[in-house]
Amino acid sequence: MELELKIYGALCATSVFTINGIDAHYEDFGEKYDRDSENAEDYACGNMQFTGNPSTTEILLKYKITEEEYQEVVSKLEDGLSFGCCGWCV
Repeated sequence: MELELKIYGALCATSVFTINGIDAHYEDFGEKYDRDSENAEDYACGNMQFTGNPSTTEILLKYKITEEEYQEVVSKLEDGLSFGCCGWCV
């Protein structure tokens, strides 16, 4: 698998994300949301986390990857897009 993944330094988003030359979207691999928004300032995050979803045949075929490669991508997204508490957008 040819994976190119760069996460912004202070923004919970990918600046570059391609798999096997295909523009990729984190939403194909899981979901990212603030798990503690009630305790955050306006426009800030209390606990931003990315959680992977189980793979689907459609996504494996779309990116031409195996189940193991899918799990590798999920792991990298969980590491890179889980920011915890953040006030960057304030």
